[in-house]
Amino acid sequence: MKRRTFGHFFLTALCWVGAGFAPLASAQQPNYSFSPVNQYDIKLTAAYWNPIIAYVSEKSGVQLNLKIGRTSADTTAYVLAREVEFVFSNHLFSPEREQLGWTVFGRRKTPALQSQIVVPADSSITDLAQLKGQEVAFAGPEAFLVYKVPYAHLLSKGIDVKVVFAGNQNAAFAQLFSGKVPASGANSQLSEGYTNREGKKFKVLWSSEFFNDLALMASNKVPDKDVKAVAKAFFDMANDPKGRDILHQASKEVGLPADAYFIPATGADYAAYKRFYQTAPLSLH
Repeated sequence: MKRRTFGHFFLTALCWVGAGFAPLASAQQPNYSFSPVNQYDIKLTAAYWNPIIAYVSEKSGVQLNLKIGRTSADTTAYVLAREVEFVFSNHLFSPEREQLGWTVFGRRKTPALQSQIVVPADSSITDLAQLKGQEVAFAGPEAFLVYKVPYAHLLSKGIDVKVVFAGNQNAAFAQLFSGKVPASGANSQLSEGYTNREGKKFKVLWSSEFFNDLALMASNKVPDKDVKAVAKAFFDMANDPKGRDILHQASKEVGLPADAYFIPATGADYAAYKRFYQTAPLSLH
């Protein structure tokens, strides 16, 4: 798969300017990059995250700057290259990546997620076996719930499909509803959000066990005092009228529940992710 990226400076400028914010870091203020997984296209990802990290930066005294690539795989490449210090991700729970020094400190409080394989509601396809030999869209090779879990299930059932990487969940759904592919891997939260935003309805052919929403994580390069300050700012948003309003508006942009707040978490909250890797093919680690 050929990787295409924009320059970091251009992407950062696009993300901040597109949402009407500009980073204001003083010379003394700690300054870090924050990379959330691309669950949506770049514009929608920026619309969700920029107001949140602007608030967190102001309240914590720790400047966070949004750094994302064109695709979720590109963004995770930044993370693996240790070019960022904070992430919102579920791409770091394989045995190999757990050795890289990332620590869970929080998560988003939403209903538990399921990996899915979906088709349009009016599709004639009713069984996974009908997908054999067909093209199926997935967000990208790093997408845990949208690719690794559903693809592992298809492999376990002997259903050989032609993998199409769309770049993010929105793009996979766009291919699905344009008729370019008959089915797509999906994240139940993102499926619901897409229906809320676009009015498109799905038929679910398969759903996985439940997983917690993505994790807020910090690199071991970040001083503990800065991690604690950032964590406190994330967690306090729900109790501050300004922070709560920012979360409500950001959630509305992407079709999330209004009360999708951030709460404390530890690696123990991600046991289901770790269990997956105990039986998953090594090619999906």
